[in-house]
Amino acid sequence: MADAVDLFIQHWNRERPEVDVSPMAVIGRIQRLSRLFEQELKHFFNEFGIEFWEFDVLATLRRSGGDAGLTAGALIKVAMVTSGAITNRIDRLVAKGLVERMPCPEDRRVIRVRLTPAGRQMIDDLLPKHMENEQRILAALNMESRAQLAGLLRTLAQSLGDEVVG
Repeated sequence: MADAVDLFIQHWNRERPEVDVSPMAVIGRIQRLSRLFEQELKHFFNEFGIEFWEFDVLATLRRSGGDAGLTAGALIKVAMVTSGAITNRIDRLVAKGLVERMPCPEDRRVIRVRLTPAGRQMIDDLLPKHMENEQRILAALNMESRAQLAGLLRTLAQSLGDEVVG
């Protein structure tokens, strides 16, 4: 069963047979899937009145911030955005009452971001629903296929410098 990428490859093979376009089979599909995933997740999170990036920040704080929260620098590393972008995101979440900025007790120059009770409740309520949605998105793959694909994607990401962030 062919997909759009197969068609693109077929066209390029016809138009430029001397060029090896086989990388498109992987990269083209990953790019298209990324856009499809973004559409699916945007629709899902819109039902709950939040953006995906808001969920991402809340989830990061919930899973790794503890009661002390995280610095903006730590959030930047996880979110892979600029300092200006993370400041804007934090400002918007503060305005919604989902996170708060707190001075670090050990170093007053450092500001930590942590979940408010409302932010913690939102992420705790939303996480199981989000996982059900991701199960739906991946329903075409059995568990063995998912594990194999996850391993292959991990290898590729690591080869491009993706690293574990504390």
